[in-house]
Amino acid sequence: MSQQLGGQPILILKEGTNRTRGRDAQGMNITAAMAVASAVRTTLGPKGMDKMLVDTIGDVVITNDGVTILKEMDIEHPAAKMMVEVAKTQDDEVGDGTTTAVVIGGELLKKAESLLEQDVHPTVIAHGYRMA
Repeated sequence: MSQQLGGQPILILKEGTNRTRGRDAQGMNITAAMAVASAVRTTLGPKGMDKMLVDTIGDVVITNDGVTILKEMDIEHPAAKMMVEVAKTQDDEVGDGTTTAVVIGGELLKKAESLLEQDVHPTVIAHGYRMA
């Protein structure tokens, strides 16, 4: 949350929250989103595996549906939450392809990370993705 006071933003963060900027923040965001993608990647294909999820009260869910897996995960990282939103949006709009949408998003971020390491500016990467 951000507010303005005399032209300077005041940030109100939860206790124990770290604020990171620049390349470190980009790297952590990409890593978090790719972790979400890799969590559901193994459910794809003819040899796709089901996931057994156990919640805090001990209820067990066995599924290979990407959006179900992501809804059951307790994700705090903002970039990782965006990957969950990708899956939810895909499920709401189409009703299928949630896992594929998340995996593609993860792969796009992986390629963007390698471009960032080559000092390609993020706006150039985003423009290229929009053109594609």
